[in-house]
Amino acid sequence: MEEKRKKKIMAAFAAFLVLMWLCTVISKSVYGSQLPIVSTVTAEQKYIEHIVEADGIVVAGDKIPVTAVSGLRVGRLAVQAGDRVEEGDLILTVDLDDLRDIIAERQTEIDKLQAQIDTIAQNQELARQKKELEEQRAREDYDEIARREDTLVGRAAEEYSKIEDEIGRQLNPQPEGDGTVDVDEAIAGGQVDEGLMEALQQAAYAEADAKWQRDEAVKDAGRNVEDAVAPDNEDASLEVNRLELASMQAELARYQELLDEEGEIRTPQGGLVTDVCVSVGGRTSDSAVLLLADDAVPCRFRAVISQEQKKYVSQGDAVNLKLDGSREKDATVDYLAESDTAPGSYDVCLDLPEGVGTPGLSGVMSLSESGEKQSCCLPAEAVHTVNARSYVYVARERDGILGKEYYASELNVKILDQNDSWVAVEAALDSDSRVIASSTKELANGAAVRLEEE
Repeated sequence: MEEKRKKKIMAAFAAFLVLMWLCTVISKSVYGSQLPIVSTVTAEQKYIEHIVEADGIVVAGDKIPVTAVSGLRVGRLAVQAGDRVEEGDLILTVDLDDLRDIIAERQTEIDKLQAQIDTIAQNQELARQKKELEEQRAREDYDEIARREDTLVGRAAEEYSKIEDEIGRQLNPQPEGDGTVDVDEAIAGGQVDEGLMEALQQAAYAEADAKWQRDEAVKDAGRNVEDAVAPDNEDASLEVNRLELASMQAELARYQELLDEEGEIRTPQGGLVTDVCVSVGGRTSDSAVLLLADDAVPCRFRAVISQEQKKYVSQGDAVNLKLDGSREKDATVDYLAESDTAPGSYDVCLDLPEGVGTPGLSGVMSLSESGEKQSCCLPAEAVHTVNARSYVYVARERDGILGKEYYASELNVKILDQNDSWVAVEAALDSDSRVIASSTKELANGAAVRLEEE
């Protein structure tokens, strides 16, 4: 009995061990099935290649403006961007009713200006006649004053001479030839009657006064003549109005000519239309109504690249260019500058050979550049960046509840260079470090993981 009892105990113990083993296996299986499955990579030495691709369009190398009379309302457009026109082709038609209204308004303005010109001219003629009359009267006054004042001076001189003769007769009563007396000596010697002396003095004063009055009167009359013949202030209003009238008449003639042509505006030369600068219902301005590509100047390919792409593109770089419907061509970056229309981006222009491309044709510009060889490169999906901090997860071993297990250890890295596929980093990694590249579940620092190959 004792032997049989021992056998039962041993069988029960063995069953317990088997059960415990089965439980452990099941537990490990359940635990392992819940762990994220990760794939790992090791760091490699690589050249980080940068490929820049940018879509663009062919534009005209130069443009020729086509203009029209300004202020016209567009009734119909006969062309659009991309059309090719020949010399004399219809490009637009203006609204004829609006054109007639403009002609009537311009004619009214011309009539008003003509009336102003006629008035100014008439006033200027009246002013000229008045000035001639004033000049004539001033000269007549001058001559009359000069004659009158000369007469008064002559009379004063004659009065003085009479008194002087009287003094001479009193001092020399003898007949002529019997002896003479010098009047001036007689006056100086006090031989002349006091009354005559007083009269002579007054006559001398009167003659001097008459001469002074004559000189002053003639001077004033002369100044009046100078004032009368002096030129008037310059007035350019008549000439300015006449020039404006000529301009308005020329403009009216163009309007009338356009009306005679039923409002049709035609291009003076041929070319490819690149831009239409007016719209139906809008008015023409003093700028171009449309722009034509200058066939004498080769086209250009224009694209826009980002600030990040700009790091790998420089003026003079060789690029590949693939235009729609044509083979890939070698080209050169001829222009590179910050975009005026898209701040933060850059315009890239490539000069095309003569005869290559037409405005509006699309294409793709591409170039590749390999930087320096990097010693620690990882696939782009292995490197994570959050709030400017970059890190990777490294699969490390540790003792777990069920024995040895792997877990994700977060490791900060510094990005040195990168492209869409690879990232060069600076980090505490070696050739044995198993960096997690992908995971079936979201990872967290310290979380247990299961390697893909296990």
